[in-house]
Amino acid sequence: MSPALTKEDIATALETLEQNLRQTVSQGEISITSLPLVPEISLLLLDEDYPRGPLPHEDTIAALNDPAFWSFCWASGQVLARWLLDHARIAMDQVVLDFGAGSGVAGIAAAMSGARRVIACDIDPMALASCRANAILNRCELTLLEDIRALDTHIDLILAADVLYDRENVHWLEQLATITPNILLADSRMKDVEPWGYRRLLSRYATTCLLYTYPITRDKRQSSMTASA
Repeated sequence: MSPALTKEDIATALETLEQNLRQTVSQGEISITSLPLVPEISLLLLDEDYPRGPLPHEDTIAALNDPAFWSFCWASGQVLARWLLDHARIAMDQVVLDFGAGSGVAGIAAAMSGARRVIACDIDPMALASCRANAILNRCELTLLEDIRALDTHIDLILAADVLYDRENVHWLEQLATITPNILLADSRMKDVEPWGYRRLLSRYATTCLLYTYPITRDKRQSSMTASA
């Protein structure tokens, strides 16, 4: 576990993420948000009051071209984090890879469950900054990795939440299995992954924190948790 959290730690994390956020969302603010499905974990996310009026044209274009996915906690990430905390033995003493980590919620849950090491992997450097900040907030440690091809250590368990939002990502179902046969996958889009060797563990409704569309809506999805067979 990391040393006790200080006000300076929180202030630094907030400042870093707000600077990153404003490259996409010029008037957005980051706030500490407790997750409805995983109250043990708080994350630095886009404040739910955004926007307070019509979106500036520049923000709309930026959000479409380079969305700040890391500033939300997506529904399937919460489902996976909840399952890990409820079944802590799965990650305990394991080397865990959180693939497509985003805000880092699944990796943080693994660390809180007693994982020996957690590697948060995301191609977005701002997502990795979010993982770092959220790990500080939750008093745990994550190793950051931008390119999975640079992975140079044995992995016991892979976590993957909401990574199948694009059909072009389906190939990862097979590629991740070349790293380890032990994979936990949570996704609200693909309901049938059995052909790739996965078995269903559960389905659960969860709400993304926060999801903005035009206008602002809450997005409640049914997320399926599967494991490699």
